[in-house]
Amino acid sequence: MKHGIRHWGPGLLMILPSIGLVGLFVYGLIGWNISISLSDEHGSIPVDTSGIDNYTSLLQEQRFQDSLENLATFTIVFLVGTLFFGLMWALLLERGLRGEGFFRSMYLFPMAVSFIASGVVWRWLLNASEGDDATGLNRLFSTIGLSGLENPWYSDPGWGMAAMAMPAVWQLSGYVMALFLAGLRSIPDELREAARIDGASEFRLYRHVIFPQLSPAALSALVIIGHMSLKVFDLIMAISGEARITEVPAVYLWGMTTIGDDAKAATIATILLLVVAVVVIPYLIFTSRWERR
Repeated sequence: MKHGIRHWGPGLLMILPSIGLVGLFVYGLIGWNISISLSDEHGSIPVDTSGIDNYTSLLQEQRFQDSLENLATFTIVFLVGTLFFGLMWALLLERGLRGEGFFRSMYLFPMAVSFIASGVVWRWLLNASEGDDATGLNRLFSTIGLSGLENPWYSDPGWGMAAMAMPAVWQLSGYVMALFLAGLRSIPDELREAARIDGASEFRLYRHVIFPQLSPAALSALVIIGHMSLKVFDLIMAISGEARITEVPAVYLWGMTTIGDDAKAATIATILLLVVAVVVIPYLIFTSRWERR
């Protein structure tokens, strides 16, 4: 028994401070947030709900449902766009494109820019003004004779959130490219040669050999990009602010804190945490099982 304690005791002492800090500042604060979400701390808001009623009333609220719909649109466009461009760029670089280092750096550069900084630029690019007052992309379309492509971008009530996802796609496609490129270059050349010897065309080679090997990279990209999109806040605030037409739960949460409705803000935060957990926890289980193989 003493020998066992001596064996794992020093290691436990080394990680004990980290365990304490994580327990306090992660799980402790999560617990505190949940307790506030069940309280009646609505500030000056004339609402007397508390407990589970805070959740039921929020889920039935039209504004919150609209924010969830906006988030779903943003997430779908964000995921599809980054996966598509990331895979295309990775396939081009994997084939030994001349100047690979330059293009790889160019694709990865947007990651070095914060969402706030890129949001300021994209707010100008996606300006809704048209005609003589047009700026940004609308001005470009007008100058080159493609005035028919001018549109209100994120101000459009129909597809504004899809336009809002464009800056995010531009910024994170390079990261997804890096994941796919690492996956492509981890595939042994023997598999490719064996498939070619068996008479497989390039299309069949990629369909039956290459792409199945990219499943872990695709899953990682899907989860990482997905959970980032669910928590998006700074990009939207930099482009459109607290406009209802582009409001997502994180922006709605911020609005509730500014007017002192702490209970509703904590309720939104708890729901967002559950949504992110639904995405991340299955991924952690899958990767844990994959590593044990």
